Amino acid sequence: MNVKAVAILGAGNGGITAAGDLSGRGFDVRLYETPQFASNLDGIREKGGVLLKTLEGESFHPVSVVTTDLKEAVSGAEVVMLTVPGFAIESFAELLAPLLTEDQVVFLNGAAAMGCVRFVRRARELGIETRIKIGETNSLTYGTRAFPEEAVAEMSLRVKKLFFSAYPAEDTGALLEICSQLYDCLVPAENIWQTTLENGNPEVHPGPSLLNAGRIDYSGGEFWLYREGITEHTVNVLRAIEQERLALGKAFGLKVEGAVEARYNRGYFDNDREDLQTLFNKSEVFTQIKGPVSVTGRYFTEDISSGLVLWSDLGKASGVPTPNIDAVITLGGTLLKRNFYEEGLTLKKLGFDGLTVNEMISEV
Repeated sequence: MNVKAVAILGAGNGGITAAGDLSGRGFDVRLYETPQFASNLDGIREKGGVLLKTLEGESFHPVSVVTTDLKEAVSGAEVVMLTVPGFAIESFAELLAPLLTEDQVVFLNGAAAMGCVRFVRRARELGIETRIKIGETNSLTYGTRAFPEEAVAEMSLRVKKLFFSAYPAEDTGALLEICSQLYDCLVPAENIWQTTLENGNPEVHPGPSLLNAGRIDYSGGEFWLYREGITEHTVNVLRAIEQERLALGKAFGLKVEGAVEARYNRGYFDNDREDLQTLFNKSEVFTQIKGPVSVTGRYFTEDISSGLVLWSDLGKASGVPTPNIDAVITLGGTLLKRNFYEEGLTLKKLGFDGLTVNEMISEV
């Protein structure tokens, strides 16, 4: 399949950046946002496109369709790309699945949280039997921040390497050939268990952010996790969670990348020789990213509920101890007065509860 038209669903950091980037590379881009967040489109509609700022310079790229009409966005698009938070997967499945044809590819471009399984599962619950071609990356294809009202995206990185898996895994080769037309950084993963365990956000965001909660509250929005929040001591929590993640990967027969290796391969670090704290503190990409500006933001909520809770459940199912992951989940819940174990993503919600590791691997 030769990809000409791409529907981008979600006009946040990733979606606005992708709209500018893909338009600039010759694709017919349709940008969609739900009516609830229609204001995210106003600036882009007014200006007719996106001003893309990179380290090399800036350029303006038109967006052919800017809409809150999902059918208008996806009709005729070879690839439908979702750049939405993990908690929104089921909601978008309800909207999108009835409109899909078997020729279209659904591409989940963002922090992996078993989105493919959740999307298809919700579609089946709605009685939709269309064979859905769907795949996901382990993380967003950009290091970026966007400003919708100005129709501006500040892209500090086009990621150099990301893992990609289809669901089921037997479709990975065919879908990778299609999605690689958009992003040549994609490499095949074993399955979506690998993309889930290669998602770096639950490893780096919640623990250090939790330890800086007082500073975040006090800062009034002027907090920079990668500059000031990852220190010689808070990095120890990150490292402990990294070791538990690597152990989970081993239990699933996967050799997942370590914290330094992953971020160096993606392009966030300029070398893999210095210590992890120094690499974060001086990264040209990470140090441009402000936040979290609030303890109620996604660094706490999404990365615990859609990330660490599932990793904890995988530990219970595979016999891998996850004491540091569990500690962050528990204290994060106490901090925010929420029960993340109850509201978060679990094997039961995926339909995998009671399965052995081998059975879970076979399911994907």
